[in-house]
Amino acid sequence: MGSSRLKSRRRQDLGSKWARVAIAILSTVGVIDTGSITLNKWGLIGNLNCLGGLEGCDKVLNSPWGNIIQTNTYSIPLSLVGLISYFLILLMAILPLIPILKNKNNNISKFAWWGSFYISISTFVFSLILISVMIFKIKAFCFFCLLSCLISFSLLLLSVLGGGWEDYGKLFFRGFVMSVAVLLAGLIWSSSVDPSAKEVSNNIQGMPPAVIAISSPEKIKLAEHLTQEGAVMFNAYWCPHCHDQKEMFGKVAAEKLNLVECAKDGFNNKRELCEAKGITGFPSWEINGSIDSGVKSLKELAELTNYKNSKDF
Repeated sequence: MGSSRLKSRRRQDLGSKWARVAIAILSTVGVIDTGSITLNKWGLIGNLNCLGGLEGCDKVLNSPWGNIIQTNTYSIPLSLVGLISYFLILLMAILPLIPILKNKNNNISKFAWWGSFYISISTFVFSLILISVMIFKIKAFCFFCLLSCLISFSLLLLSVLGGGWEDYGKLFFRGFVMSVAVLLAGLIWSSSVDPSAKEVSNNIQGMPPAVIAISSPEKIKLAEHLTQEGAVMFNAYWCPHCHDQKEMFGKVAAEKLNLVECAKDGFNNKRELCEAKGITGFPSWEINGSIDSGVKSLKELAELTNYKNSKDF
């Protein structure tokens, strides 16, 4: 009986070495995945090569759900939380493999397995929430988000199968409690940043829907350039294409554009100016004295106004 207990304890303390190695490899991929997104959000690297199309990734990562904190001067991307999580899992996978630490205290191994389990189940549950938001709210596909979800699920599976657990009943109970806590917190956070309620309120008294996309530094610089060059965007609050055009710039950049409201019942409208200019379609851009209707890409606007800075929008 004593021999059986010793064997069980060793199994719990050391777990499976191959599982640790696999966890280390997968968490490294997770660090690269979330690290690339974080650096991109901070403008430190250029566009990411997103399978399935860059437009979908941009739409997801620049949505209100793409940041924990967003102000006009700085932002803390949600991917930073994923980066920290994967780095901690990587650390806990490597530490027990270091001979000096393994020989000194086997409790490090036990702590590392529990830590990996808690973090991986939290990231997986939260990833499921984000995938649901991506499908039903943002309605776009982001390869990096799906990859993160698959990595977190694989890490959770490896933690369960390779941890050499003594009591799986305790493991599943704690996992259930952690999952419920993360699920509730995630749903509350998701609802708090959902802009749909704000868009409805903004439609009162001729106000256009709120712009919800995040502006990159390059988009802000382009908007400032367009205003300096005298470019004007004529729009109507009820026009969906006008809203799409502003979403291309993002919230902060759109606020820097020279916008003219043309709807007769629009808030702070300049109907007479629109009629004098002969505006009949929305949105319409007036650039260098010429008026052209329709949504334009940011690169097209940059070329029309001889924009010299980076066009990596």
